Amino acid sequence: MIERPEYLRKLIGFKDKQLIKIITGIRRCGKSTLLKLFQDYLLHSGVDKAQIQSINLEDVNNEKFTDYSVLHKHIEGGLLIDKTNYIFLDEIQNVGNFQKVVDSLYIKKNVDLYVTGSNAYMFSGQTATLLSGRYVEIPMLPLSFKEYISAFKDNSNLPQKFRDYLENSSFPYTVEFQGNKEQINDYLRGIYNTIVLKDVIERKNISSVSRLESVIRFMFNNIGNLSSIKKISDTMSSDGRKMHPATVENYLDALLDSYILYRVGRYDIKGKQYLKTNEKYYLVDIGFRYFLLGNANADIGHILENVIYLELVRRGCKVYIGKAGTNEIDFVALKDGKVEYYQVAQSIIEQSALERELTPLNAINDHNPKYLITMDYLPSSSYNGIQRVNALDWLAGIA
Repeated sequence: MIERPEYLRKLIGFKDKQLIKIITGIRRCGKSTLLKLFQDYLLHSGVDKAQIQSINLEDVNNEKFTDYSVLHKHIEGGLLIDKTNYIFLDEIQNVGNFQKVVDSLYIKKNVDLYVTGSNAYMFSGQTATLLSGRYVEIPMLPLSFKEYISAFKDNSNLPQKFRDYLENSSFPYTVEFQGNKEQINDYLRGIYNTIVLKDVIERKNISSVSRLESVIRFMFNNIGNLSSIKKISDTMSSDGRKMHPATVENYLDALLDSYILYRVGRYDIKGKQYLKTNEKYYLVDIGFRYFLLGNANADIGHILENVIYLELVRRGCKVYIGKAGTNEIDFVALKDGKVEYYQVAQSIIEQSALERELTPLNAINDHNPKYLITMDYLPSSSYNGIQRVNALDWLAGIA
């Protein structure tokens, strides 16, 4: 079992707080394992096993609990009156009217409630209204590079480990296949098909699977590129798959809700305003891209950018694409009222590449920290206050 220390630390910090703890993230990213790690922590902290109720709502043996009234009655029947009860409900979205169970348990003084979900639709409509102010969301991603390398005894060759991390996937269980490409692809195919069929097609009542897959392939092949609904629609149409912008938007919303894609808006640094056009999209796991598209047209620069974006999110940052005049900054990262700027490039060995990457950062006149992250292994250096950092050292927590 791979340790997930940052997520576990968050759960421990919210222990016994009068809030519903909702762990969200794509299927198989490790939510169930995190619940198990936290339950182990509770047991080692002196909590009695009888105080813990844990139900996996994807388990066919628990299918009866998809009826909210049956689930609620079962949980109530096992509550201890004189002690805190720790309730864990895994994949809560499988329960119809789950919010009724969650709300009823929330108002009980002796219940500490933890739930997981694999689709953001659970926060929409009446559910969002009912749970407003009553929950804290803990977004979860597949393994970071630091977590990934922790699964191996020998980490002497970080570049090779990083290639494996990209191509073999960051989903935790893929480590068990020890680099067996056929097994990894079979596993990723299972996750991909489940997401597309259950979280996208069924949820949105999509009739044309081929059109949806065309959009998915386009998005996987264009991570890190400025995109718009109209541009995607026009591209589909030019490729012989005429698609109305509203249809594209519907597909994208479903992919975003299932946490397979992340949308990043733009922020005008000088004007201090959010822009509504030409967003970027990033993929939750680069292994998905290699599984679906192979090595063809793999833009390593954009792939690295994708990885850096996910890591900034893991570190608790709200991330935007920066705009300073005519210049674009890869990432503006906001956390706890502080701002940092990041430019990402595969290499800046060539002087022209270095100048190209420094120009957007130099166009920013404030004194917030600025970083240039590259794959180059060069002596540490600073350019007019801009810190150059090796990507692998940064991801591994060394730099």
